[in-house]
Amino acid sequence: MGQLGKFGKILGPKGLMPNPKSGTVTPDVAKAVKEVKAGKIDFRVNKQGIIHAAVGKLNFTTEQLEENTKALINQVNKLKPATAKGTYMKSVYLSSTMGPGLKIVKDEIN
Repeated sequence: MGQLGKFGKILGPKGLMPNPKSGTVTPDVAKAVKEVKAGKIDFRVNKQGIIHAAVGKLNFTTEQLEENTKALINQVNKLKPATAKGTYMKSVYLSSTMGPGLKIVKDEIN
């Protein structure tokens, strides 16, 4: 990781900087590659509590997108802290990178 520090100004703004927390810096490279190929996704939460995550690509079928979206929402619900009270997810929207957001009805997700 020490040798990569000098590339931080180039890789950082592009989101390509390796990070031990996200699993991109590891002594077991084969395991990391296997996890990514198996469908491991990372999501991040901003200060407003909005979750940003990729659930598919343009060439995915509707069923694949639906399955991935349900899996992400179920995982977020599993990671809900025990101290969180009330409604954990107020709304769910799905959008392409630069497209308009589509509201997803939460009752139909599970």
